[in-house]
Amino acid sequence: MIRELIIVEGKNDAHIVRRALGMVDIIWTEGYGLTEEKFRYIEEIAKRQGVIVFTDPDTAGEQIRERIRRRVPGAKHVFLSKKAALKNGDIGVENAELDEIRHAFANIQRDKVQLISSDTISLQDLAEAGLVGQPLAAEKRIALGRYLGIGDANAKQFLHRLNRFGISQGRFWSSVQEVARFGEGN
Repeated sequence: MIRELIIVEGKNDAHIVRRALGMVDIIWTEGYGLTEEKFRYIEEIAKRQGVIVFTDPDTAGEQIRERIRRRVPGAKHVFLSKKAALKNGDIGVENAELDEIRHAFANIQRDKVQLISSDTISLQDLAEAGLVGQPLAAEKRIALGRYLGIGDANAKQFLHRLNRFGISQGRFWSSVQEVARFGEGN
């Protein structure tokens, strides 16, 4: 049972999330138009029960996610792949299948404060794993992002998410192997 307030972009997103997860507490941002009043409400709820950000996997969704992250640093995050959110040329949470939403919520991420350490993942690690600068690197990042629950992104953003969410070297490399062994279907 999810106790946190789930933040989505629109009313249709809220409906599909409730169909997938049951009666959860949801607020929608009405797109990029987050008001100061809504931000204060989200900040207050974050202190009491926590919040989970679940925006569309597009530029606007990432901008909304970043605005919330800055105001509520302890927020949790759920990511949906672009492929799972695409329908008739439109990308949005409301287009996702119920099982895709459930899969996304099985991989809730929390921002970690992580200093540069031996466990930090580097661009060199991404290159060695075939996730950057090679044919099919984007497809491999998409599959790994789905497996880890951090969504799909370009190499720079992917590296940022790996470290921001505290994915360890061990988990990174074992996940790379699992995805290579079994493919995206996990």
